[in-house]
Amino acid sequence: MELFLHYSLIPSFLIILVLSFLQRQEHHRQEDDTTYLLGNHFGIIMPLDFVGTFSNRWSYGIAFGATANKVMFLFSEGYQPLQVPQWAQAFVLLIGGIEVGLSHFPFFACLSSEFRLVSSILGFSYSLLWFAVTVLQISQCPHGQFVGRYESLVFHWPALLCLAFLLGRFLHMFVKALRVHLRWEPQAEEKPVLLEAHQAEHVKQLLRKARPQEGKKSWFQTRVYEWDPCFQFPSRMIGTIVLAFICLYLFIVIEFCVFVYVRDKLDVFEGNLENYITHMNRTGTLTLSIQQVQELISVAKGVWVVTILPASLTCVSYLFHILACYRKHMKRLWAGDKHFLPLKFRDPSPPESVAAIARYSGWQIAYILWGYLIIHVMQSLCGMMIMYGLVLPITHNQGLEMLQGLGLALLTISTIVGLMILQVWIAASFFLQPKLGTADKQKPLALNNRKAFHNFNYFLFFYNVLLGLGACLSRLLISCILGTWLTARIDRTIMQRGYERADLGFSTWVGMLYVDHYHTNPVLVSFCHILITSHKERKLQKTTKYWCLGQSAGPHISARSRTRWLLLQTLINNPRLIILRKSKSVHGSREFTQVLQTCSEC
Repeated sequence: MELFLHYSLIPSFLIILVLSFLQRQEHHRQEDDTTYLLGNHFGIIMPLDFVGTFSNRWSYGIAFGATANKVMFLFSEGYQPLQVPQWAQAFVLLIGGIEVGLSHFPFFACLSSEFRLVSSILGFSYSLLWFAVTVLQISQCPHGQFVGRYESLVFHWPALLCLAFLLGRFLHMFVKALRVHLRWEPQAEEKPVLLEAHQAEHVKQLLRKARPQEGKKSWFQTRVYEWDPCFQFPSRMIGTIVLAFICLYLFIVIEFCVFVYVRDKLDVFEGNLENYITHMNRTGTLTLSIQQVQELISVAKGVWVVTILPASLTCVSYLFHILACYRKHMKRLWAGDKHFLPLKFRDPSPPESVAAIARYSGWQIAYILWGYLIIHVMQSLCGMMIMYGLVLPITHNQGLEMLQGLGLALLTISTIVGLMILQVWIAASFFLQPKLGTADKQKPLALNNRKAFHNFNYFLFFYNVLLGLGACLSRLLISCILGTWLTARIDRTIMQRGYERADLGFSTWVGMLYVDHYHTNPVLVSFCHILITSHKERKLQKTTKYWCLGQSAGPHISARSRTRWLLLQTLINNPRLIILRKSKSVHGSREFTQVLQTCSEC
């Protein structure tokens, strides 16, 4: 397959050349340019808009999924076309990434091309070529030594499924383009749309008067996810999640293959230990230690297999949670709310933000893969603790000793926590002044019985030193657990306040959010859409001699009156904006405020 990856660049370049020839340039070359004979052909092909593409999203996502095997090939650093020093390995991987991008560029270029008939034929042919080569590879080497039967199919069925979807997609595009070419159905004008339908609905929702919610939300809507018709995820996010799912599946399969290899080696090692024990008639000095090692190996293998499912489910839930956090954060930025971001991230650098959105998708996938491995190791360690702390003592007829130790530990922890709660209760009962009013929920932060408080503070000073040692260890333990558990999530930082800049993943997330916020904000896009539309209308009125004949014969409404009426309607639906308005005359503003209050009460 690596050899075909190199040779696939030939048809890829041919397809890119054909589509580039068909693509018209927006600006003609100058006459003194040596390449003016090319005319306005050979325009720049854009695979997809990573910021503002909201249509055909799942097709782009499936096209990203078709690259999963090659991405994992690069992730495992198996791409070694050249023998270079270790310090130059990064350049080799960069070349490999560019090669993978070029080999799969026709998928995206054919999906986004406006020449549907030609691009569908080229895309179908190229997808069929990759599909046939993948099927041929599976048929030649179907089995393996790790998974067993149909091992090659286990690795490549996601790519086959994605390629089959692309074949169907390109076939549908061809049939539709052919019907248009034969004039069996009218041709739809496909012009670049500045304002999407869901963005227009979002702006309309903002301009409407807020209505009380009808009915209660379900548990799923409250705790998990609530569908919003006025919001759509861009193609970049859909492609990232699809590719992350497939790469996570392949990573789990590869991890299982490594586990099978290590398990076979451990089985051989256990066999040698068993032969030694048999040779010594189980009377050797190392017999007990060898049996403990065999038990450790057996427990570790079982715990590792059992924790595959919870670790994978945790990362899958993270992928869905990332989408939910993306929508939540984008809506907050649209509303002008930046309080959920640290202070250092509320005014990011534009170059860093542009670089962040370029590396977000790749980093998100890498964080998910490494996060799965770290979570799996952590859950395996927790499983080992449970086995050695609860299960094995019972199997070794040491259940009573285990219960005694567990009870002693729980009693010690309960005593420490109880003393801490007792300190809080004493402080609330004796060392705070009474409430100022009956409606107050808490007592004021004002000391009472100061002499008793100072004696209380003095005698507990030495005990709290010892208590602080345990609190410090618990803080370290909780930080390690949360840090390893949240490694895969870059939508929130795991650093302490003031050190968020050291979290490169979170910096990438924030930069990506700002780029999307500045380029897909529905209010800003709607404003630009209105300006462009009105400019085109005025330009058409100036260039067309009899434009007024197409106007309706109704009463003429001045633009000033229409603007004032829209202003009144907006302020009625949003009374809070009245405070922010700058009034010219106090008397007029008071009368206008009274009118608004009367209208809003109606």
